[in-house]
Amino acid sequence: AQPPQYVAIFAEGMRERGWIEGTNYVLDALHYDGHAERIPALAAELVLRRPDVIVASASPPVRPLMQATQTIPIVFVNAGDPVGAGFVTNLARPGGNVTGLGGFAPGLVVKQLELLKQAVPRAQRIGLARNPDFPGHAVMLAELLAAAQRLGVEYKQVTLRSPDELAPAFAALARERVDALHLLAQPFLLANPAPVAALTQEHRLPTISPLVGLTQAGVLMSYGNTFDDLLRRLPHYLDRILKGTPPGDLPVEQPSRFYLTINLKTARAIGVPIPSGLLLRADEVIE
Repeated sequence: AQPPQYVAIFAEGMRERGWIEGTNYVLDALHYDGHAERIPALAAELVLRRPDVIVASASPPVRPLMQATQTIPIVFVNAGDPVGAGFVTNLARPGGNVTGLGGFAPGLVVKQLELLKQAVPRAQRIGLARNPDFPGHAVMLAELLAAAQRLGVEYKQVTLRSPDELAPAFAALARERVDALHLLAQPFLLANPAPVAALTQEHRLPTISPLVGLTQAGVLMSYGNTFDDLLRRLPHYLDRILKGTPPGDLPVEQPSRFYLTINLKTARAIGVPIPSGLLLRADEVIE
């Protein structure tokens, strides 16, 4: 289930546009809990329920939903690479029955690496946890390898596809004796923040991700957009579609506001002194 604050933000945005849950719309949610193999069956079940519009959280459900229906509007939220993944033909005019919020912010992952290096100047060997099944992660990897060479660091890659792979991934990072960790975004990470945070602290790994929810749970740093911002914008799409606008006519919106969050409590616990200049730049410092 979604955290209560997410439900409240979404409901408020819908109310502002005249949509009241239980009065003129009903939510019917299905969850795959980080297990991508469950998605095709869930997508088929959802389409059989004949909703007026389907919301897909992040990239994994979008392709199975597209295969299940070419007519029901699909709105994705936080899809990493909607053009590269083939969800839409282009961002300005998506075409078809799919649109939403997502896409790369150019240079975002490189900025994360730069911030991690500022926080941990001694870091030379940096773990990179990514999902090889995500097309967007391949694009990010190319950006990061070029930046790593410029910054004089070496990436040690580990595969991370699901919650079941968390412990083995961190064991592999320990064997590689990495100095820090760069986590690329995946839906299951945000759905399971506590075990991720616990592993980074157990291994004393200074870690950055795009997900502020991980930092709130105890990961050292995050730099990225927030799900709150996306949820505030999602009702705009649903309102337009429910009033008759074809989804293919609604441009895909990319994130434009990014937040640096630092967990100072974690920094002390794992023995990482955060430079004062970096703390001053942070949008939020958790103590």
